[in-house]
Amino acid sequence: MKLFAIFGDPVSHSRSPLMHNCVFKSLNYKACYTRVHLKDGSKLRETFFNLKLSGANITVPHKEAAFKACDEIRGFANEVGVVNTIINENGKLIGYNTDADGFMYAISEFTDINNILVLGAGGTAKALVSRFKQENIYVSVLNRSRGRLEEFKTIADATYTWDNFKIKKYDLVVNTTSAGLSDDNYPCPKDMLENILDNTSYVADAIYGKLTPFLQFAQKKNITYKDGSDMLLGQGVLANELFVSAELKKEDIQKYMKKSFEL
Repeated sequence: MKLFAIFGDPVSHSRSPLMHNCVFKSLNYKACYTRVHLKDGSKLRETFFNLKLSGANITVPHKEAAFKACDEIRGFANEVGVVNTIINENGKLIGYNTDADGFMYAISEFTDINNILVLGAGGTAKALVSRFKQENIYVSVLNRSRGRLEEFKTIADATYTWDNFKIKKYDLVVNTTSAGLSDDNYPCPKDMLENILDNTSYVADAIYGKLTPFLQFAQKKNITYKDGSDMLLGQGVLANELFVSAELKKEDIQKYMKKSFEL
């Protein structure tokens, strides 16, 4: 029996165990998936091995710590320095990033996306901005403080703090902050957010399973929106493929993982 887990702080809200266990049970794959509440990201590697895990997913705020914990980084994670999926390969931790492709899957029904504003400057933002740039999309990043924006100056087209933000027209605005996850906060000041929403066609939130204040605001303005459920599904399918070493068919993984959202 293989054991997998999701590391995060907070982590009690995570649907990942339900999603992956639904796949394992439906396809008779001998594995189980659980949650690990980890406050200190520097303890990730030690905790992973103590629990004798075969693999793990990483959520906020430990995706950059996960990158440091790995022995080897593969694929897109190498470009962004952010890991959300880890595989134990013969005692070595191999890091991947499935967030970005999961998000591209989520927004595939949105049309004519050429200009995106990303709210927040954490690990998820870094992965998404890098992936958007691969598609030649113009990307701006807005964050409360200047510190974390330094990393984005080489990958984003424009970076702003709340103090120097200049409004433009956007095709899509994406919230990658934790605002609204366990509180009623907006990802930026309300008057600024209203101005942003009045100048966009679509909005998306990386948070799933609830209508955040950000999405409620978009809903009131009749803006087409998405929560993070499709992103979660997309990245989850890709992560599960890695967990089972492609022993299960991708279409079967997607079928049963999608069913888990009905539970």
